[in-house]
Amino acid sequence: MSEFHGVLSALGPVFALVLLGYGCRRANFPGASFWPQAERFVYYLLFPSLLVYKLAATDLTGLDFWAASAAIVSLLLIASLLVYFLGRWLSLDGPALSSFYQGGVRFNTYVGLASAVELFGETGLLWGALFLALMIPLVNVCCVLVFALVADGGAKPGIRSVFISLGSNPLILACLLGISLNLSGLGLPPGVEPVLALLSPLALPLGLLAVGVGLEFNVLRRGGVSLWLICLFKLLLYPLLFLALAQLFQLSAPATSTLLVFSMLPTAPSAYILARQLGGDAPLMAAIITLQTLLAMISMPLVLM
Repeated sequence: MSEFHGVLSALGPVFALVLLGYGCRRANFPGASFWPQAERFVYYLLFPSLLVYKLAATDLTGLDFWAASAAIVSLLLIASLLVYFLGRWLSLDGPALSSFYQGGVRFNTYVGLASAVELFGETGLLWGALFLALMIPLVNVCCVLVFALVADGGAKPGIRSVFISLGSNPLILACLLGISLNLSGLGLPPGVEPVLALLSPLALPLGLLAVGVGLEFNVLRRGGVSLWLICLFKLLLYPLLFLALAQLFQLSAPATSTLLVFSMLPTAPSAYILARQLGGDAPLMAAIITLQTLLAMISMPLVLM
């Protein structure tokens, strides 16, 4: 029972901020034009500042990085095949299948990192940053390949544009910069650390509020069986698959615990933007994002038990 209360006390504030963000949107506070700019501010400045600040100073010795990397890559590849063929079995058309796929493999970065930090402190942030550095480029490439494979006409994504986008992704660049400063022994330049120390604590609360602002309850009537199946897969089967791979690759307990948090996350709000831009089923995508985020408030504490 004490473990259950510990998990709830850690994850409760995370999802409370998500719901508070939804409440702010319903109250139109501080205004509709504020939230898109706030999310850009988090994505391009606050979140990268947090990653660089923590990764540059954290002790990276003793990490079973290669085993964890193998487990993460295997997880994505196996999950991709399962979701793709499940979508084909459901006879989903191209746009619906692309949104179904995104719902099965993408993850909410803000919820993941906030949960990992609340549960595991610095260790959670470290493994979370390594997870992001690996998964962000791999997931984006896989999603674009699926769009190119199943798109029913319209604008198909170009591989060149995808790699240009990944090469300028602020989260990937921040992870690489922080790890490079750490491993090189250079550390943060004089005067930079206190600035990042002030900026970093703002990243996760504002990011979680922005997640809540993006929830759309009126779209939950859309999707039917495919909506509930992809939620079941992402929130329950996906973390169970990770646990099997963690045992196969003999990951340490800290790596397994933290990466398990990232394996049970709801899909990312950015999936809606990609669906809208590349001809996916945007209403279905909005329904998946909203329902997975709501169900994760229940499934994450239960699975972590």
